[in-house]
Amino acid sequence: MSEERMALGRWGEDEAAHFLRRNGLKILQRNYRAPVGEIDIVARHRKQLVFVEVKARRTTYYGTPLEAVGERKQRQIIRAAQWYISEHKVDKLQPRFDVIAVMPGLHGQALIDHVPNAFSVDFLNN
Repeated sequence: MSEERMALGRWGEDEAAHFLRRNGLKILQRNYRAPVGEIDIVARHRKQLVFVEVKARRTTYYGTPLEAVGERKQRQIIRAAQWYISEHKVDKLQPRFDVIAVMPGLHGQALIDHVPNAFSVDFLNN
């Protein structure tokens, strides 16, 4: 991955974390790595444990950031979330899976599209 793409990803995750904090979520961990995958942001909102996938893009030429979180990626995030829950003993909290798309606006500000409950564990059973 190029340094430019890595910088865009870091910027997107920073902007997403600021957005979540402004909206009352507590960031528990960033870039959680499990043997089965990574979760960009783990946060808590009331009695929910929120697993957030952040997608940052400069343009929508290859599709929107939200379109980049397909079924395969969702499965990977769910598996990593299961590892997180078992490692941190937070099984009393309700898991939620959000996606945040971040794109730069005309004046450099972040344009954020937050999709709470973007997918659920239930889709694995279908």
